[in-house]
Formats: sequence, structure tokens, C-alpha cells
Amino acid sequence: MANQEKPGRDALEVLRAEHARIKSLFRDFDNLPADDDDDDQRKAELVDDICYELAVHAMIEEEIFYPAVRAGAGQQELMDEADIEHAGARELISQLEIMYPGDDHFDAIVTVLGEEMAHHMDKEESAMFAAARAAGIDLQILGSQLAARRMALDEDLTAPPATMDPIDPRDGTRGPPRPPN
Repeated sequence: MANQEKPGRDALEVLRAEHARIKSLFRDFDNLPADDDDDDQRKAELVDDICYELAVHAMIEEEIFYPAVRAGAGQQELMDEADIEHAGARELISQLEIMYPGDDHFDAIVTVLGEEMAHHMDKEESAMFAAARAAGIDLQILGSQLAARRMALDEDLTAPPATMDPIDPRDGTRGPPRPPN
């Protein structure tokens, strides 16, 4: 899952590449047969990838890109909406992280999350990216910061834990599916 961003890409290119990768994961999920239990393992893997990618993506936007746009472009309402959309995504992700394929509403939650994120990313790529360009933000420097933070998060989040957390006996991995609700 580690992302290897190319050096020298501006912030908008970095974020567009992230958006494309996330949308591709949702398309892969949508293309799986809906009623095929044999695909439950693949669904679980895709949902894990979707949740991971969205979480890391939201972190780099919230830590680096959003503050720069908020300060430079003065688009408070646009930025407030983006923050709320990220909060909604985190809520759906938290539901998916404790669910399994076959659970009630599992597929529906993934679908809603995908639709909401597609809308959010499209809005970012139009209104927010235009605001960033108009504000004269140094998108090259911001792109380097985004790529560096992404790589640091990938290393931190994919590194094996130093010790096993007694509260999480599965050591961060998805266990076998439980029977549907």
C-alpha cells in the first residue's frame, strides 16, 4: 500500500493522483459480484485498502493542504464543508472497520462512502483547487510537503507494532468473518 510519490509534483497533482487511486478502489469494489460469497475475502481486502487510503489522504489534506488553502484563499465556508465531509467519512470508516462482508448494510455503507467521497473529491478538484491557484499558494512546496507526509504516514502505519496490544488480539488484522447479523 505504500505510496511512492514522484518528487517535484505540485500539490494538486499529488492530490489528483490520490483521488484517482481511491476512486479506483471503489470501482474495484463496485465491480465485484454482489451475491457471490466467494468474493467476501476480496471485499474485505478492498474495504481495508479503501479505509486506509481515505484515512491517510484525509490526514495529509487536513494537516497540510486545508490549512494552506484556508490561510491563503480565505474560503472559510468551502473549507468548513470539507472538514465536515471528512468527519462524515471518518464515521463511515469507523463503522466499516468493525464490519465484515455479509453484515447488514456493509455494501450499502461502502457505496454511500464512495458516492460521498466522489462528490467531495470532485468539489475539491474544482472549487478548492481553483481557490488554491487563485491564492498564489506555492503548490510545488506544498506538493513536496504532502508527498513527504504521505510517505511518513505509510511507514508509520504499515510498520509492525513493537508489541502486541492486549486489547487488540488480532494484531491489527481482520479476523475470519463472523456469521451475518
